[in-house]
Amino acid sequence: MTNELFDLSGQTALVTGASRGLGQYFGRALAKAGADLVVTSRKLADLDPFVAEIAALGRKATPLQLDVRDEASIQKMAADAEAAAGQIHILVNNAGCNVRKPALDVTWDDWNLILETNLRGNFFVAQQVAARMIPRGYGRIINIGSVTSVFGYAGLAPYGASRGGVRQMTMSLADDWGKHGITVNCLAPGWFKTDQNKVMYESKEWVEYLVDRIPVKRAGQAHDLDGAVVFLAAECSRYVTGQTLLVDGGISTGAMRATVQPPTAKG
Repeated sequence: MTNELFDLSGQTALVTGASRGLGQYFGRALAKAGADLVVTSRKLADLDPFVAEIAALGRKATPLQLDVRDEASIQKMAADAEAAAGQIHILVNNAGCNVRKPALDVTWDDWNLILETNLRGNFFVAQQVAARMIPRGYGRIINIGSVTSVFGYAGLAPYGASRGGVRQMTMSLADDWGKHGITVNCLAPGWFKTDQNKVMYESKEWVEYLVDRIPVKRAGQAHDLDGAVVFLAAECSRYVTGQTLLVDGGISTGAMRATVQPPTAKG
């Protein structure tokens, strides 16, 4: 019974933004749970190594091109995914980007790039996929947010706005589509080293500062997300929808760097 609740055999998961980083973490976890994949990137060739890796696990991975800032590209990808797989059971809405700048340096184009990619693009991907899930009465949509969905950080104003929007969007879509057998949740990772932020991890001082604020005292590692994404994709989460699941080592508790230990209360 326990294995059945987490078993994704016979299902197909669409993972956007799967040429690197967290998209590949999610795809690996779902494939190991039994799912076949449809994976997307702006450049098809970038997917070749990952498609081969999934094939080595004994699962199928179909690569498709997708630019989430292009409406026609989204529509074509959704149609091609359905044609290739027959049915998309799970969507991991992962494609995203970031531009890290002080708020006074953010340009109009910076803002548009981030919001169009992380929020508008993810909405219309979900819309196209849900339109194909609804007639079948089943679907699992996992929007990828961030600890910045609930927590503010300097230098991340547009990014935080986009990820906060993903959280709100998730709740609205859960209400819209629940009656069709579709759950919609937001998986919000904390600090994980990716190609987008790896330069920050080159600073020993910054890493020490970060780790000191995380209750479990380390940054996220690849497999820390496996259980969460499989849970939200599988039968075990059938009564969970509209939620934001933070996988962040506890940093969203608001823990602060402890230079001085607080006094112990007497009484």
